[in-house]
Amino acid sequence: MKVGIVGGGQLGRMLALAGIPLGMRFRFLEPSMSCPAAALGEVIGTPYDDPEGLVRFAQNLSVATYEFENVPTATVEFLQQSLGVHPGAKSLQIAQDRIQEKHFFKECGLGVQAFHAVGSSADLPRALEAVGPVGVLKTRRLGYDGKGQRVIRNGDSLESAWIALGKVPCIYEAFVEFEREVSIIGVRTRVGGKPQVAFYELCQNEHVSGILHQTVVPTPEGDRLTALAREQAHAVMERLDHVGVLTIEFFAHGDTLTANEMAPRVHNSGHWTIEGAQTSQFENHLRAIAGLPLGSTALRAPCVMTNIVGTLPTTATVLSQPNAHLHLYGKAPRAGRKLGHITLVG
Repeated sequence: MKVGIVGGGQLGRMLALAGIPLGMRFRFLEPSMSCPAAALGEVIGTPYDDPEGLVRFAQNLSVATYEFENVPTATVEFLQQSLGVHPGAKSLQIAQDRIQEKHFFKECGLGVQAFHAVGSSADLPRALEAVGPVGVLKTRRLGYDGKGQRVIRNGDSLESAWIALGKVPCIYEAFVEFEREVSIIGVRTRVGGKPQVAFYELCQNEHVSGILHQTVVPTPEGDRLTALAREQAHAVMERLDHVGVLTIEFFAHGDTLTANEMAPRVHNSGHWTIEGAQTSQFENHLRAIAGLPLGSTALRAPCVMTNIVGTLPTTATVLSQPNAHLHLYGKAPRAGRKLGHITLVG
């Protein structure tokens, strides 16, 4: 089976590492020929929306997927004309637009904070009235790892923040007072026409400067919110008829969850599953898009996953730690760049 992956970053790399033992071969659509996934398959080095490149990419593929949600929806729609692409364009379209995402969450019964669309200066006073003087202004599209957002506190100018973000379409959200940030990773497929769904343990996440720093599994308070998170993620996947991995990040406070955002792909907060689960999120995503039965998502042992950001550690120092597993992505060090991760398995 030949699998196409739109994107050749570290997630594409880890998908290929999981699929090669299953007999899968890989081709990547990625502008950079020196991408992290380049050592694991053929790279079609063209822009994501180049028609000629897309035709070359799709040739003789069994199925295709994508490793990040800023892929143009037109790319997925083009590829769907000739082969199966999972997750589908609908999952991608909703995840790309924070306003659509919030409305979709509400339709699925998930809790969301107060929010208001900001598309012009005329929307600013209405947004302040609807949300209040404390909130977060985010670009509607293309934001990740803390990029494209500004925290608004009492006395801050919402207009100045909007100008600083380039006067692009935004969403103004109420700031949520939360106890911790958690994420649930689910995977859904169809085997013989029948849906099969599985969930990993609820993860607790810590962010630094908008970038995921550390994920702890299981969460310190156990399964109190796990059933609710799984129920809500299941509702989202069913409504989308989603195939593949889907991750939802929540703000947890008391016995309630406020949905923050979703990612229709394998996710940074699930990297621990490579060593910490019976079947990794990467293998299960591939199983799902190929129509194969899902593997067990059971926890092998408690885990802590820490991202390596900006500068590389000494390999020998990391590997001298008992139960430490080092994953480097082949990227040159740069401030704010994810270079790898370390998982400690207890």
